[in-house]
Amino acid sequence: MSLTLYYHPLSSYCHKVLIALYECEAPFDKRIIDLGNEPDRAELQALWPLGKFPVIRDHERNRAVAESTIIIEYLDHFFAGARRLIPADWDAAFEVRAWDRFCDQYVHGPMQLVVKDKIRGARGDLNKERAQLETAYRMLDEHMAGRTWAVRDTFSMADCAAAPSLFFSRTLQAFPEKLGHLSAYFDRLMDRPSTRRVLDEAKPYFHMYPFADAIAPRFRAA
Repeated sequence: MSLTLYYHPLSSYCHKVLIALYECEAPFDKRIIDLGNEPDRAELQALWPLGKFPVIRDHERNRAVAESTIIIEYLDHFFAGARRLIPADWDAAFEVRAWDRFCDQYVHGPMQLVVKDKIRGARGDLNKERAQLETAYRMLDEHMAGRTWAVRDTFSMADCAAAPSLFFSRTLQAFPEKLGHLSAYFDRLMDRPSTRRVLDEAKPYFHMYPFADAIAPRFRAA
C-alpha cells in the first residue's frame, strides 16, 4: 500500500480522516498506536515528533503528513476519488475550509476539553466549554436550514469534521430539542456509509470512552 494511517480507533480526529479515506476510496494500511505503549509512541514520534495522531505516511512520496485537515487536503490532491472533498471552485472551497475550522475549533475543541477533564477526574469548571457547544449547536442549526450537507449540498471535508465532533459532543451535551435542523443533519451524517463504517470499527473500543453510557444504543449494538 502507498499509504499507512497511524491512528487509534477511538480518536475523533482519526475518525475525521478515516471518513475522508473511505469517501475517496484510497487504499491504505492501518497502524493502531497505543500512546501508553513506549514502542508505539516512539514509532509515531519518529514520523511526527509531537507524538499526536492521526499521521499519514505516503511511502511513494516519502512523506509523513499530520493534522486531520492537512491530511484531508493532501488526500484530496493526490488521492481524490469520484467525489472531491474540497471543491475546485474557490468560493465553495472557502466555505468548506471555514466550516471545517468551525467544527474543529468550536465543537471538537470544547468537547475534547470536557472529555479530558472526565478522564483526569479534575472536575473543573466546564461551563464555558458547555456554553460554547450550545452556541455552536445553534449556529449549525441555523446554517443547516434548507441544506443537506454543510456546503452546497455536496459531502465535503466540512462534513468529515462535523460527523465525529457531533457524535462525541452529543454524548456529553445533548442537542436541544428545538434544534431540528441540527438533529436532522446529525442523522444524515450518521447514516453516511463512510461514517457508519468508522463507527462500526470503533465499537470494540467504545467501553474505553468516559461517556460510553451516553452513546445511543443504535451505535453500540453488535
